[in-house]
Amino acid sequence: MENINIKRVTLNDIIQLQEIGRQTFSETFSAGNSEENMAAYLEEGFSKEKLTAELNNPDSEFYFALLNNKVIGYLKLNFGQSQTELQDDKALEIERIYVLKEFHGQNVGQLLYEKAMQIAKQKNAAYVWLGVWEENPRAINFYKKNGFVAFDKHIFRLGNDEQTDIMMKLQLKDR
Repeated sequence: MENINIKRVTLNDIIQLQEIGRQTFSETFSAGNSEENMAAYLEEGFSKEKLTAELNNPDSEFYFALLNNKVIGYLKLNFGQSQTELQDDKALEIERIYVLKEFHGQNVGQLLYEKAMQIAKQKNAAYVWLGVWEENPRAINFYKKNGFVAFDKHIFRLGNDEQTDIMMKLQLKDR
C-alpha cells in the first residue's frame, strides 16, 4: 500500500494512541470475550495515565502507521526491564502490532513488523520475542511466516479471565 509512513509516537499523540489502541484491541478481541472484561481492559489498559507512563518510559517505544496522516495501526516495543516477561537486555519485545480491521491484508502489519526488526538490529538485539493469544490464528500465522517459533506460554489477564498466550521468539544472532 502506498503512502504509509511510520512515525514515532510522542506525548502529543496520546489521544490518537488511546483511540487506535482501544479500537484495534476491540476489533481484534471483542468477539471472543465478554463485554465486561473488554470494557475493563479497554478502560484500564488504555487510560491516559497508563499510556503517559509508557510513553515517558525510555525503554518503551510506540510507532504509528499513517496513511495520508490518518493513524491506521501502531506498534509497541519494549527493551530491558520494560519487557512484560523476560526482561533480557539482549532481547526486544514486540508487545503490540495492531492494525485497523479495514486495513488487514494490506501489508500495514508487515511494515510495522519491519520497523520493529530495524530497531532490533539498531539495538543489537540477539532475539525478538512476543506473546500472542492462542486463539488468534491470524497473528500466530503472521509471526510464523516471519520466522518466529513458539518457546513457552504465559497467562494474560483480560478482566477476570485468564487466557493463554503463546510466547514466540525469533533468534537474530548467536549469543
